[in-house]
Amino acid sequence: MSVRKPEPELQPLDLFQEWFAAAAKTGMAMPEAMTLATADEHGRPSARMVLLKGFDPAGRLRFFTNYDSRKAGELDRTQRAALLFWWPTLYVQVRVEGTVSRLSAEESDAYFATRPRLSQLGAIISPQSRPIEDFQSVLDGVSHLAHELGDAPVPRPAHWGGYAVEPDAWEFWVGHDGRLHERFVYRRTDKGWSFTLLAP
Repeated sequence: MSVRKPEPELQPLDLFQEWFAAAAKTGMAMPEAMTLATADEHGRPSARMVLLKGFDPAGRLRFFTNYDSRKAGELDRTQRAALLFWWPTLYVQVRVEGTVSRLSAEESDAYFATRPRLSQLGAIISPQSRPIEDFQSVLDGVSHLAHELGDAPVPRPAHWGGYAVEPDAWEFWVGHDGRLHERFVYRRTDKGWSFTLLAP
């Protein structure tokens, strides 16, 4: 399956959503998986996989995490992030760079309510990114909380919620043989989006 190539008059968000839908149609596992790259105050980078959870009304890319985690600390400190989507079934990738802000408590509550119950319980119990004595202690904590709550709704913990990335740059990459890949970059300007071709 081929995808439409970027053109100057296209909006990058519209094209991204088109490519995302095409990747999902190929049947590949988790097309919403994306690498989230951050950096600490010394510029030391770190990266991990998270899941894209749609867009807010302004078209910003949304994801959710533990606010006490390493990535959240780096996001809050720098308010910058880079994202990478790789869809090998289409042989394309998309890079995003932008500013980051937290979603409102109401938005985080609304998404938390849709999560599987086990994921909700884990969000409360797990001290994400912090040292633990053993994994069983996490499982025991989840089990104890599940018993304590019974059938009652699981409340969103204050230390868990969403972020939104507002892109100021998109790079669309189309793979070809011989590593002669096509690269198209949109950058935000005062007048809209600029459009540039990059060498492979």
